[in-house]
Amino acid sequence: MPEGPVGSFPGQGGFGVSGFTAGQDLAHLASRPSDSRGRQWPDSESLTRTPYMRDRDRIIHSGAFRRLKHKTQVFVYHEGDYYRTRLTHSLEVAQIARSISRVLRVDEDLAEALALAHDLGHAPFGHAGEDALAAAMAPFGGFDHNAHSLKLVTKLEERYATFDGLNLTWEALEGIVKHNGPLVGPLSRGKPLPEAIVEFNAGFDLRLDTFASVEAQVAALSDDIAYNNHDIDDGLRAGLFAVDDLLALPLVGPIFFEVMRAYPALERSRLVYECVRRLITAMVDDALMETRRRVDELKLRNAEDVRTCGRPVVAFSEAMTAHDKALRTFLFTHMYRHYKVNRVMSKAKRVIADLFALFLAEPDVLPTSWAQLCDVPRSVRTARVVSDYIAGMTDRFALQEHRRLFAIELDE
Repeated sequence: MPEGPVGSFPGQGGFGVSGFTAGQDLAHLASRPSDSRGRQWPDSESLTRTPYMRDRDRIIHSGAFRRLKHKTQVFVYHEGDYYRTRLTHSLEVAQIARSISRVLRVDEDLAEALALAHDLGHAPFGHAGEDALAAAMAPFGGFDHNAHSLKLVTKLEERYATFDGLNLTWEALEGIVKHNGPLVGPLSRGKPLPEAIVEFNAGFDLRLDTFASVEAQVAALSDDIAYNNHDIDDGLRAGLFAVDDLLALPLVGPIFFEVMRAYPALERSRLVYECVRRLITAMVDDALMETRRRVDELKLRNAEDVRTCGRPVVAFSEAMTAHDKALRTFLFTHMYRHYKVNRVMSKAKRVIADLFALFLAEPDVLPTSWAQLCDVPRSVRTARVVSDYIAGMTDRFALQEHRRLFAIELDE
């Protein structure tokens, strides 16, 4: 169990954590490495690293993690080197998750591993690419990025001599699949269960009707904190909206006003960074306070109580949830649905649709190792192989593959 500092520690990770005092930690709710439910396949343990540290390291060394460097969320790779990619976003999520976990004194390594893994299964071109792939796969069982993440870490990564995948711990796999809550039962969102999760769960039960660990919940909320705030930065830099457009937003506007009053001559780039930094701090502090309040209210005693208490434990307060919703609505309208973004993503969707249709009809044009996995054209098995192949592409590779296959250049 990591023994991080407890209490207020201004300057570490950029978070003040005001009001969080010694003795208010959640160590009793932590996922202890010694209590891990183990791995799917027998595997010797390390003398120098806990199981969750090894999970983190295996994720970092995976091919899927490296490919996140050229997978984007809103901006396609050629639009500029400054904008965040899936990789830089995952690192930012991991930093926030570790900081929160350290204050709560839950397992930092498991939270970090899940933060680093949470985007592994995303298709190229952000949500537009995922929407296009889901539409293409609709007749064949659909596409779900969390299910694809599970498939990557349990099957598609081929690195080890005695097993496919990364052979992560039960707790890591649980967190990858259900960090947003139960997938079946009365507490689920009622969505159909992806086939990849059904197949895996039949042989290695992840208890899909319960919530995930406190560390998985920390990683999930850290994701929300990171992408909302950093999309402010990227959106302003791209000129999709202006600082003045943000001033009417609750929480966001008052922080911008506060910084502008304190530093009236501050250059715009510093102004934005200072405000985003304070926004992240405010959200982290709120999450810590609300999490502690829920633990006290629910009288949680151990890690199992976190899974079975019937509601998320790590969360924003009601007021911060409303602020977060207002920011999401703003970003949806002014950034994710901006006509400049729509134009690029419309092209991206056509790239995905074109590639899928071609590979499904002519699987023999796939690379040999992938073509060998296919069945006859337009079959369910072939569709799943094609989906796995496309989902693993980076933005850049998808564009290159489309150009190779659809440009009339017979010299290639």
